[in-house]
Amino acid sequence: MKIAISGTYSAGKTSTVMALSRYTGVPRTLARTIREILPEAVPGKALAEVTPAEFLQLMLRRHTGRVAAEAVLGDHFISDGSSLQEWLYGAGRVMHGMNPNATADNAGGRAVVQEAEMEFFAKVVDQYAIALKQHVKDTYDAYVHLEHELPIAADGHRPMNEGFRATIDKMLLQTLDELEIPYHIIRGTMPERLTRICELFDLKPVMSMDEALELSRQDYAAQDFRLETERVAQAA
Repeated sequence: MKIAISGTYSAGKTSTVMALSRYTGVPRTLARTIREILPEAVPGKALAEVTPAEFLQLMLRRHTGRVAAEAVLGDHFISDGSSLQEWLYGAGRVMHGMNPNATADNAGGRAVVQEAEMEFFAKVVDQYAIALKQHVKDTYDAYVHLEHELPIAADGHRPMNEGFRATIDKMLLQTLDELEIPYHIIRGTMPERLTRICELFDLKPVMSMDEALELSRQDYAAQDFRLETERVAQAA
């Protein structure tokens, strides 16, 4: 079975995927994140600074990385998100602006004025949606959607805009309904999440919960959380 763990910023997708993979022995996809891709795609810029054209490049790179990672694992894996998120992060920017941080204090966190280049950006994002939805429909058997129970982590990378996050969350679930992909909404502590997901998909533990959580904490801590600009500076 191919399962995607979905959710918006700070919902705990990555940590849940890492823990679930350790707990059940089901492999997880290892595609690079936007944070990792950005320094080579748009050197010297933070995500909040990219142009519409640059963001389209990031969407393409992230999607192709996901596809390659999925292909390696065949028909049995857990994915940290899916290509729906690449589309939705673009679609969300059509409504909330290229830098959602700058519109966070507006009503609904939305952009007040749309720049001219955003009209073409919106049309391209809509075309990307056709391809990305089809890929997701053809790839995943089911979704686990994590409610965003915690505030957005202020790490300098994630958009600090609750309206933006709510838009993506709503659109994602609407799209799963549209694609007729079954999904389950999960909340709670990490042990509660893992127990519930195993029940839903009849997944069997291969180690104790405590051992899985400790190993997943080590996996999470091993990630490179430097900002995009810090990566470029160190590489130089």
